[in-house]
Amino acid sequence: MAQTHSDSSPLNALRVAIAQLNPTVGDISGNLELARKARKEAAGQGADIVLYTELFIAGYPPEDLVLKPAFVDACERAARELVKDTADGGPGVIIGTPLKRTSGVHNSVIVADNGEILGERFKLDLPNYGEFDEKRVFQPGPHMPGPVNFRGVRIGIPICEDIWGQLGVCETLAESGAEILLVPNGSPYYRGKMDVRQQTVIRQVIESGLPMVWANQLGGQDELVFDGASFGIEADKSLAFQLSEFEETVAVVTWKRRDGIWVCDSGPMAKLPQGEEADYLACMLGLRDYVNKNGFKNVVLGLSGGIDSAVCAALVADALGEERLHAIMLPYRYTSEESLKDAKACAEALGCRYDIVPIAEPVEGFLSSLAETFAGTKEGITEENLQSRTRGVILMAVSNKFGSMVVTTGNKSEMSVGYATLYGDMNGGFNPIKDLYKMQVYSIARWRNAHVPAGAMGPSGEVIPVNIIDKAPSAELRENQTDQDSLPPYPVLDDILECLVENEMSVQQIVAKGHSAETVQRIEHLLYLAEYKRRQAAPGVKITRKNFGRDRRYPITNRFRDRG
Repeated sequence: MAQTHSDSSPLNALRVAIAQLNPTVGDISGNLELARKARKEAAGQGADIVLYTELFIAGYPPEDLVLKPAFVDACERAARELVKDTADGGPGVIIGTPLKRTSGVHNSVIVADNGEILGERFKLDLPNYGEFDEKRVFQPGPHMPGPVNFRGVRIGIPICEDIWGQLGVCETLAESGAEILLVPNGSPYYRGKMDVRQQTVIRQVIESGLPMVWANQLGGQDELVFDGASFGIEADKSLAFQLSEFEETVAVVTWKRRDGIWVCDSGPMAKLPQGEEADYLACMLGLRDYVNKNGFKNVVLGLSGGIDSAVCAALVADALGEERLHAIMLPYRYTSEESLKDAKACAEALGCRYDIVPIAEPVEGFLSSLAETFAGTKEGITEENLQSRTRGVILMAVSNKFGSMVVTTGNKSEMSVGYATLYGDMNGGFNPIKDLYKMQVYSIARWRNAHVPAGAMGPSGEVIPVNIIDKAPSAELRENQTDQDSLPPYPVLDDILECLVENEMSVQQIVAKGHSAETVQRIEHLLYLAEYKRRQAAPGVKITRKNFGRDRRYPITNRFRDRG
């Protein structure tokens, strides 16, 4: 049980329960119930206070829901219900919720104990970049926050961006008497983000001289994946504790006051996944939560015998279980025997339902209907796209009939240069590999064949046939077609695209890396030209620092080309 306390005898040990949980945006009652269960679990572990993540009651990010007064009011009512729960003598709470006050609607936390509100704190630094647009819906806190006195411990509670920006919130909290910083966060995953987070926290620890507990949300929310990985940094800049990544947990970390400084006495030290493993887990979690939180029972996808659809099929099996995956091969005259064999082998390895639905009859029907209209023209890309669009129609029909969500399977390389067909292979509700370049897709395929991801529901062993990884990629829309007929080799293409998209490098800078000026200019042109397609694409998991959609907002009508 938690230690007894009184205002006159400040704690010399503070047991902080970090609620690294998976709330759902808009599910106010569900999030409240989740918070209550976590508090009960924390009480059983002897916690003094439970630290929830940013805007926990609302779910994060709530976006324009915050503009709806009824939503904000409902969130505050739910938060006050949790406040009442603290009258039972158990742990206090730091719970995130939007609050409407005279100064506007704020991204806020309520600190409560013994059935009473000890303080409200408002986020001061509102992010307005990349995936964040909080200035659109929130007002910044009207003044610098001070610490909250919790059982004789002066706790500073900066909220997420308050530690990332340059407003000096942590330093001000230290100057006004804070002894320890507890920070609720909604920090989404991208590759390499943990290093960025830890350096950010260490910088604030140096500036404030105070230890920091950094608690992060878990779960998928549309394109974003929150990976948890909560941690703490001691006042001496060493790692105090580390929670797991991509896993829910309620973990109690004990801090003790020694010579006036709070020092971590005990806490978990989890090993975090790296590289392809972390990317795969992010894709898996994002897909699972998108499907489940939106109420889909099953998933259907076109299994072509190629690398992209095979990786997506593996992700579905791992995220949801093979029984919820329906794979369909949709062959035409250009589909090779090799692809038929590979698709079947992949489905058998995954253990999912597998059907073959030939598309020759509907494709020939379209061509027959269009024969008079197309008379006198040469066969080309239009006829190729008819194959893709026929496949898209069939998959959507299966979706409509059985309530399954279509997973679309295009990678970032293809989406960048428009190597995808609107109303064809772009049909679908979600794309788990949308933010992975082609060579990264190959990398995670090899990784998955050698490992079973933590929390995976799919089978072990080689689930993506080696031949799918080794053979030359092809859309198989004409005889002997390969992707490299019209695109540079993928290692070259991916490097150019990363320079253009993630790094916003000039053509001249990319050429200086050793690429041909003609190739770079062509890829840049295709990148801009395909913007209208990307605006109509399904959402997909964010993996890189700059994904299409939230992070990169280029105009469709755009005549700029970089000619040095």
